[in-house]
Amino acid sequence: MLRLHVVQAEHGDCLILEHGSPEASRYILIDGGPAHTYEDHLRDQLLAIRDAGGKLELAILSHVDDDHVNGLLDLMDELRDQRSSRSPETVSIDALWHNTFSQTLGGDIENRFRTLMAEATVTRSVIPFSDKAERSIRQGDELTRLARELDVPLNREFLPRRLIALEDAPAPIAFGKLSFHVVGPTEGNLQKLRDEWLEWLEEQERDVLVRDPIAAERAARAADRSIPNLSSIMFLAEADGKTILFTGDGRGDHLLEGLEEAGLLEPDGNLHVDVLKVPHHGSARNVTPEFFRTLTAGTYVICANGKHDNPDLDTLEWIVEAAGEQERAVEIVVTNATESTRRLVHGYPPDECGYRLAEIRPEEHVRTLNLTA
Repeated sequence: MLRLHVVQAEHGDCLILEHGSPEASRYILIDGGPAHTYEDHLRDQLLAIRDAGGKLELAILSHVDDDHVNGLLDLMDELRDQRSSRSPETVSIDALWHNTFSQTLGGDIENRFRTLMAEATVTRSVIPFSDKAERSIRQGDELTRLARELDVPLNREFLPRRLIALEDAPAPIAFGKLSFHVVGPTEGNLQKLRDEWLEWLEEQERDVLVRDPIAAERAARAADRSIPNLSSIMFLAEADGKTILFTGDGRGDHLLEGLEEAGLLEPDGNLHVDVLKVPHHGSARNVTPEFFRTLTAGTYVICANGKHDNPDLDTLEWIVEAAGEQERAVEIVVTNATESTRRLVHGYPPDECGYRLAEIRPEEHVRTLNLTA
């Protein structure tokens, strides 16, 4: 049995993977969504798991960003309070996968960034990026602290560094009959990320932001390429001959590189999966038309509500066009109707173009994809 529960997370990600057997289901939580996801949508799903005798054998944070981590923090905060008051706990968690900022980029970079934020006078044009990065570090630290308080082991399969990366991952990692192949981040992409951060920090430490507003704006745009999205934990899940590819907010080219390095691409360089969680909420900045010709799926899942224009209309059109060229009938599952989905249906009528569009209805909290009976 393999099921994917797509939880309503508005502009974020929140997914529950169910496997095992109907009599003995096992559950893995991937991301927790932004503020209000936990209380509005996720908590009831976890209570239902608990009441059926289940637990989370693993919780995964793909990367530290508010629209992925917030719900996990809410869950662990609640568990801490429940344990302190000796109240029944919402659900038990056996383990956590989560790369901290210092694990991903190194303690030296983290310390230099913290010093910069504490001491530098930063112009307003760079504040959105700096604030976001600083908040991500704080949230990642808080998640680690809560896991320790709750005795939830962190990255225990990834010794000795406890860094979740393709090169550190056993292949595959088994959870009963379910297997995970970690395909990202790779050490090569993490090193590129470190180099970009070092370059950015050196510019800021020379007071470029304070003295030159134009340089400040340019540096802020460059730094946007280095936010934790590019360190997303990405993995291929397989059970009962069915596959789901989880991509976080990673980049399509990084994903294909990781799949190749892990030996998971076919000899022709392509790969077909049953379900593809489309990277970064369907942003066209993370994928290309060729990406959807190379990496194909029967079902595409996009978690977005129109914020930041996600999903981009281009992304939706590329999926439909690639499937049409290859004469594949596909389903696109979106968590919310948006202007882009409405424009897609208008420009590419589903009945004529061979695809189905499914949306989580306003009264629903979750859409379940049942891959095996």
